[in-house]
Amino acid sequence: MIASGTTIPDRFVFDAIGTRWAIEAPRSIAPPLRQSILARAEAFDATWSRFREDSLVSEIARAERGGRFLFPEEASRLFDLYDGLHAATAGAVDPLVGRDLEMLGYDRHYSLVPVPMTERAAYRRPRWTHDVSRQGCVLTCHGPLVIDVGAAGKGLLIDLIGDLLRGAGLSDHLIDASGDLLQAGDSALAVGLEDPRQPGHVIGLANLEGRALCASATNRRRWGEGVHHILDARTGVPAQHVMATWVVADNAMTADGLATALFFVEPSRLAATGPFEFVRLFSDGRAEWSAGFEGEVFI
Repeated sequence: MIASGTTIPDRFVFDAIGTRWAIEAPRSIAPPLRQSILARAEAFDATWSRFREDSLVSEIARAERGGRFLFPEEASRLFDLYDGLHAATAGAVDPLVGRDLEMLGYDRHYSLVPVPMTERAAYRRPRWTHDVSRQGCVLTCHGPLVIDVGAAGKGLLIDLIGDLLRGAGLSDHLIDASGDLLQAGDSALAVGLEDPRQPGHVIGLANLEGRALCASATNRRRWGEGVHHILDARTGVPAQHVMATWVVADNAMTADGLATALFFVEPSRLAATGPFEFVRLFSDGRAEWSAGFEGEVFI
């Protein structure tokens, strides 16, 4: 996504959870606040990253007999969202999809080499509703599981950093996590919806004010023909019929999760998640968007 708007006096750029972030605010983002933001991102990574050996999800992946695992307090709302998305997509969105991603080559070492089809065919896929039990932010399982919250995790971290900014008195701000945006305040933005077929070109514009805009596309983490990171958790097969989605919602976690879910189901199936607007680009070049979408679509 490509955003344009009023020039912001202070800008804080950093790397976290494997991507580039930029925060803009009309007043100074003071050094102590910057340190708090970096610490928040590090704590998030130490919980959720399946790419580092010392994370909580890596501990669960090594737990041969399973166990009872306490996640941070904010995990409860993330798990609640996954409950809803898992039900609405009939299991296509599932945070237990991590092992399938590893077998396709999107593993800790970024081998990007899929394992033999025979191994993938023999894999018994766990299911969120059957292989874990949950009480709030406590998960219990009976064997090792590879958790991957890529469908909504970055959105949650965006919201958590937004909480820090508001707590420090910066009620007006823009958080840009490599194109996933949270805008707070009265400075409206015109955001270009980047065409996944022609990076640098757009298929439309979204007018964003006081909400989050998240996108998902099959060209962003792609390492082979038809091989990318957006998997149907029921089959372990990458999505094929939808090429890109954009969702506007009241918070980034919801927008992020819905952007993934729209690869698998019609928007009407997701109404219980809360109010949202969307644009969806199909693999055959067709586009559709919600009636309340604030912006333009050019195709």
